[in-house]
Amino acid sequence: MGKICPYFNKCGGCDLQDLPYEEQLKRKINLVKEYLNTDINEVFPSTYFHYRNRMDFAFFRNGIGLREKGKWYKFVDIEYCLIAKEKINNLLKEIREFFKEVDSFDIKKHLGTFRYAVIRSSLNSTISIVINQNSPYKEKAIELIKNFAFITSADNLLVCEVPPNTDVSISENYHVIKGIDLLYTKIKEKEFYFHSQTFFQINDELTDKLHQYVSKILEKYETNNAYLLDFYGGVGVFGIMNSEKFKEVIVIDNHPLALNLVKKNSELNKTKNIYPILLEDKKIKEINFKNPLFVICDPPRIGIHPKAIKYLNNKIKPKLIIYISCNLIQLVRDLKGFTNYKINSVAFFDFFPQTKNVELAVELIPIKND
Repeated sequence: MGKICPYFNKCGGCDLQDLPYEEQLKRKINLVKEYLNTDINEVFPSTYFHYRNRMDFAFFRNGIGLREKGKWYKFVDIEYCLIAKEKINNLLKEIREFFKEVDSFDIKKHLGTFRYAVIRSSLNSTISIVINQNSPYKEKAIELIKNFAFITSADNLLVCEVPPNTDVSISENYHVIKGIDLLYTKIKEKEFYFHSQTFFQINDELTDKLHQYVSKILEKYETNNAYLLDFYGGVGVFGIMNSEKFKEVIVIDNHPLALNLVKKNSELNKTKNIYPILLEDKKIKEINFKNPLFVICDPPRIGIHPKAIKYLNNKIKPKLIIYISCNLIQLVRDLKGFTNYKINSVAFFDFFPQTKNVELAVELIPIKND
């Protein structure tokens, strides 16, 4: 494949673009095998380029782009990103042409106004312009963004305000300038809304394959009279995708913007056995679960809270745990806490081609059946 992107080795986004794709896969698969000390049962490759449905571009003094490799405080001016969807690159061009010589944020001094342009493209598209909430030029910036609404082809346009001493690109303090604050997508035959200010998988092609795979695992088990816990469930995708297999589905998440959409998505898909619960993961012991219980865990990079691992492993004792992970090192740490379970299968999904990142689905079954 060769080195194609002119920003490679300057921009910190891609690590492996100088390797043929087959070699990238081989290296990542071998790494997973080494860390988990087990074979990989299935491998799901991805489209090499133009797969990312979200990009967070930073405004800086000389333009708009991505962080320089190995330097959190420096940026590379980006005109076109090879791993981003074409729609995102088109919207980036609009932003670059409109927001010239703006009061950009200085990440070291914590001064300035314009911080990020977060572009997301699903079946609709959203631009979130992130600004410093303490900037004296905030109102002027918002007026400029309102003018941008008349020329952008994005379906939705938002202004997000964040504190100057944090480095985040999403916020619950936002204003809709154009359209709505939601994105819309389809996975297999089902439809979902997800919030522009929350997490959602960035590779649509592999997201579809992941859900097909998880459903395939569940089909091996007798679940008609069982219950499903969709843990770190977000907008309820895993739960809704598999709801017909279970008597009831409980979706637990600690983010209200995401969890509030579970009901909307349930109604959209005519699903009636979904029950969302807003709860911190470490407080999972407050819930009395019915048996037999199956669990799908899809935590953030920091993994499952130790208290939740202990409760799942020692008290709830589900008949099956499917652990979805984007952090191999944290996954290994968490698996050490599941002393009553063993790995039955591992699938590798290449959600992030050109990078070192991996996505795994690990099927855990009890070591001893009660």
